[in-house]
Amino acid sequence: MNEKKIQEVIEIEKQADAIFNQAVSEADRIPHQAEIEAKALIDKAIAEAEKEAKNILANAEAKDECEKILAKAQENIQHSQTTAKQNFDRSVTFVISRVLGRDL
Repeated sequence: MNEKKIQEVIEIEKQADAIFNQAVSEADRIPHQAEIEAKALIDKAIAEAEKEAKNILANAEAKDECEKILAKAQENIQHSQTTAKQNFDRSVTFVISRVLGRDL
C-alpha cells in the first residue's frame, strides 16, 4: 500500500513538473508575443498617422491653391471692371459728341 501511495505521489510530481514546465514555456512566450503585437500596433498607428498627415497637407495645399486662384480671379475681375468703366465713359462721350455734331 505504501508502494501504491509512493507511485501516486511520483505521478503527481511528474504532472506538477509538466504543468510547471508548460507554465514556464507559456511565461516565456507571452512577453515575446506581446512584443510582436505591440510592434504591429505601433506600425499600424504610424502608418495611419502618416496617411492622415498626407491628407492634411494635401488639403492645406489645395486650400492654398484655391486661395491663389480666387485672388487672381478677383484681380482679373477688378481689372475688367476698371477697363469696362473707362470704355463706357469713352463710349458715352463719343455718342454725345456725335449727337451734338461734334467731332472728337
